[in-house]
Amino acid sequence: MKGIMKTAVMTGIGKMAFEERPIPQPKDDEALVKIEYVGVCGSDLHYYESGAIGNYVVKPPFVLGHECGGVVVEVGKNVTNVKPGDRVALEPGKTCGHCEFCRTGRYNLCPDVIFFATPPVDGVFQEYVAHEAALCFPLPENVSTMEGALIEPLAVGFHAANQAQAGPGQTAVVLGAGCIGLVTMLALHARGVRNVIVTDVMDARLQKAKELGAQAVVNASQEDTTEAIMRLTQGKGADVVIETAGTQQTSRQAVEMAKKGAVIVFVGYTKTGDVTLPMSLALDKELTFRTIFRYRHIYPMAIEAVASGAINLKGIVTNLFDFDDIQEAMDKSAHDKANIVKSVIRITGKN
Repeated sequence: MKGIMKTAVMTGIGKMAFEERPIPQPKDDEALVKIEYVGVCGSDLHYYESGAIGNYVVKPPFVLGHECGGVVVEVGKNVTNVKPGDRVALEPGKTCGHCEFCRTGRYNLCPDVIFFATPPVDGVFQEYVAHEAALCFPLPENVSTMEGALIEPLAVGFHAANQAQAGPGQTAVVLGAGCIGLVTMLALHARGVRNVIVTDVMDARLQKAKELGAQAVVNASQEDTTEAIMRLTQGKGADVVIETAGTQQTSRQAVEMAKKGAVIVFVGYTKTGDVTLPMSLALDKELTFRTIFRYRHIYPMAIEAVASGAINLKGIVTNLFDFDDIQEAMDKSAHDKANIVKSVIRITGKN
């Protein structure tokens, strides 16, 4: 397929514009996908607001976006897993396949991963993308391409819940009710954890958590979070604590509110990259610390969970923007975090 497509590019900090670029041509093992929906991730906003995340520095013009779903329009000659017309969710990271991490199944740790919207690799705020077909996962008829775009953050939530080895009968606390906190809660529910308590400092996010099935919520700006969790757990503490807020305070609280022998999973990145934990307390409780980096082998599981009705993925979306309104979408998502939990941009899709 040849032609010109519309691409949204970041031209500077807080600045978006459109360019016309050639439609990419799929290689032998790739599929050309017409993008319908792209979720706005926290990393997109961080690049948009500051121009860098750690050593990854944006050099404009740069294309943001890595959470996407769309329709296959063309495939390379070696592709057998998808065909034109298939609706798909795209896993955004292409790994080398040869390093020790790839060979042992831990491909999310591959040091040579090529990941959408991680400089210098452009993302998917564009009408078409050519992507490795093995990373294009077909969607069942009852799963929309907007939900397909949200499989990516859901995969993060599932990886966190899996690392916690969470299951029925446990009490879990999710610190932070942003998108990742909410999908982590949904993943915990899918794993059979019914008693999930969610904390945050923003009422709109806590209300969304309640709508999606949180057993209880705690506004950390209005009461002592650890005391509230201990009260809600009859003084026992939580079996599982998943930290998604990425702050010094919530990281310490995770240790304080954990039951003896509990598992804590750290998901959120702090702005400084460093936190100080009460290690004497952690030792006394014999806690298990786990961390996650993206996800691995999750997409089929996540898609099945949505298709089965176990997870209401559409429920996390609070704002839907048209592609032409990309500047407004990024500005509002960056500056109205008290009300916007999850923004999605409609590239070429329909309601």
